[in-house]
Amino acid sequence: MLLHLRRSFVMAIICMVLFGFVYAFAGTGVAQLFFKEQANGSIGRNGSALVGQNWSSPKWFHGRPDDSGPYAANPAKGIAGGDNPLVANGVSGQSGATNLGPRSLTLLADTKQLVRYWHELGVNPTPDLVTTSGSGYDPDISPEDALVQVSMVSRATGIAPIRLRDLIARETRGPQFGFLGSSYINVLQLNEALARLR
Repeated sequence: MLLHLRRSFVMAIICMVLFGFVYAFAGTGVAQLFFKEQANGSIGRNGSALVGQNWSSPKWFHGRPDDSGPYAANPAKGIAGGDNPLVANGVSGQSGATNLGPRSLTLLADTKQLVRYWHELGVNPTPDLVTTSGSGYDPDISPEDALVQVSMVSRATGIAPIRLRDLIARETRGPQFGFLGSSYINVLQLNEALARLR
């Protein structure tokens, strides 16, 4: 019996070293060697292209709602703001959106407030611009979401609408492999291209 216990203990140590350390370090090394930008979170000068950013000025294209309208931060009331992916349903450390269902009166009121928010900016919003993504992390919008914001950005920056439409066309990414999903635009990359256009 002692022999079996010793073999089990040695095997457990070997597996822990191989799968707990060697495999993890090898995976990290390969990721850093071949996919450095992705392995480090695709973080650029203005944040990560993988996580939606807060764009509140009409000088920039906005993503899906996270810190605007009913989700806006208000330190005076102790509201952290945003459909915060790190605070789901008021519980810190969880990931996800508000999880409000289609019959929720809160969701209806929030959506109406977001529609008013967009109308004040002179934009007739698409459904995506007044609803959060399932995760709350979504960094992308559809080309239609960007096109409805052209007049707002043009008024705020003085850039001709035709130049903004050309910018949107250049920044639009097609479906993966030409058929998986739909066309999309990364809002951070669009706004970085907008900053270079100015």
